[in-house]
Amino acid sequence: MAANKTNLLLLLLSLSLTLNLTSAQLRRNFYAGSCPNVEQIVRNAVQLKFQQTFTTIPATLRLYFHDCFVNGCDASVMIASTNNNKAEKDHPDNLSLAGDGFDTVIKAKQAVDAVATCRNKVSCADILTMSTRDVVNLAGGPKYEVELGRLDGLSSTASSVEGKLPHPTDDVNKLTSLFAKNGLSLNDMIALSGAHTLGFAHCTKVFNRIYSFNKTTKVDPTVNKAYVAELQASCPQSVDPRVAINMDPTTPRQFDNVYYKNLQQGKGLFTSDQVLFTDRRSKPTVDLWASNGNLFNQAFVNSMIKLGRVGVKTGRNGNIRSDCGAFN
Repeated sequence: MAANKTNLLLLLLSLSLTLNLTSAQLRRNFYAGSCPNVEQIVRNAVQLKFQQTFTTIPATLRLYFHDCFVNGCDASVMIASTNNNKAEKDHPDNLSLAGDGFDTVIKAKQAVDAVATCRNKVSCADILTMSTRDVVNLAGGPKYEVELGRLDGLSSTASSVEGKLPHPTDDVNKLTSLFAKNGLSLNDMIALSGAHTLGFAHCTKVFNRIYSFNKTTKVDPTVNKAYVAELQASCPQSVDPRVAINMDPTTPRQFDNVYYKNLQQGKGLFTSDQVLFTDRRSKPTVDLWASNGNLFNQAFVNSMIKLGRVGVKTGRNGNIRSDCGAFN
């Protein structure tokens, strides 16, 4: 028994040291010596992409979440499939990721590597992290500093995605469990769900709430009746499955706390949004952030920084890709 306890203690100590080393790898101004202007280079590239299409903002933000939730923030979601490997991006849960998110990172990587002193010095994972921070700010969200020093992952498989990403029908129990697996709390989950203040979703993702909720009720009773009418008008049952609607029906192009105000009014697009207001565990936080945008911004930044520490690759566990879409 004593030996078992000793072994368990050594294992926990080893895990703690590994986590601490990983966290220590990340720091602000990581590239101060190797590529001192990297953040401005990335910001300029992201702004240029944003000027071409607003989709840059929600697409990049969503790409970041989908990357970090599967094997950590290592840009493995960027990898293209080959004849010998079906990659993360081709798992059904990732097929709806907009191409503009991928293109944002690729363009920013090209801009960084165009500077001779920076070439092959900055990981795709860090460029995705910086790009995500920049699109939040471009949409009117808070400015914040990001920790850098990630390496790119050496593996990307579709099978690794299974069960790792939140779904539109998830309840608070399921959401909390998924986030906890990444070291994220209930409050982190509620804050990061606020990213749905931006972006869009395909109509088919909400059909169950407005046409076939259950055997006795066609429409989810938690949905605002006027909002149901709007959704049914925008998403008739015969709609082209490629048609998408705004996640936030009020201020869809602005990063703000209106997402939480919408939940108070029964205007959460997904079940996984609306349950944050109907569940007693999350409702007080929804109410707080609906009434105070500054508190939400602060919570969102803190949770984004925590998210950015998930599954960071260091040493032999990663490298710096010259092509974000291929292992090299």
